[in-house]
Amino acid sequence: MSDWSRRLHRYRFRTVWLLPATPTVVYAVLERAEAYPCWWPQVRAVTPLDDRSGIARFRSLLPYDLTVVASERVRDPGRGVLETTLRGDLVGWARWTVVPGAGGTRVVFEQDVELCKPLLRRFALLGRPAFLANHALMMRAGRRGLAAWLARG
Repeated sequence: MSDWSRRLHRYRFRTVWLLPATPTVVYAVLERAEAYPCWWPQVRAVTPLDDRSGIARFRSLLPYDLTVVASERVRDPGRGVLETTLRGDLVGWARWTVVPGAGGTRVVFEQDVELCKPLLRRFALLGRPAFLANHALMMRAGRRGLAAWLARG
């Protein structure tokens, strides 16, 4: 695969959420991936495969699903880090970092992935702005959903 093709299909994201709860509470919610569909509308399903991996299906505003197998790479409550490797429609990694922040907790979500879904790869050049906007909408909804979930206590 050429460098140009890799750059075209590669996405790096970094999103920061500020949440009014303690880092311990936020971390405890984020480490339970099977419960994400309860508070994050775009996470349509998470099916555990074992205690360290599962299949996740996502769908935001655009009419396509992404399915990945997520496998735990790092679970470090002391540092507030959760990291997974991803394979399937996306290949790469995703990381949550949960630390104290103004008024509660600062959560940083980072992701470095290559889009592998054949149909979406065909539309990579023209679709990139829409794919980026779709991801941004998903992340905003995730922050709202998690804040509401935490508020329920």
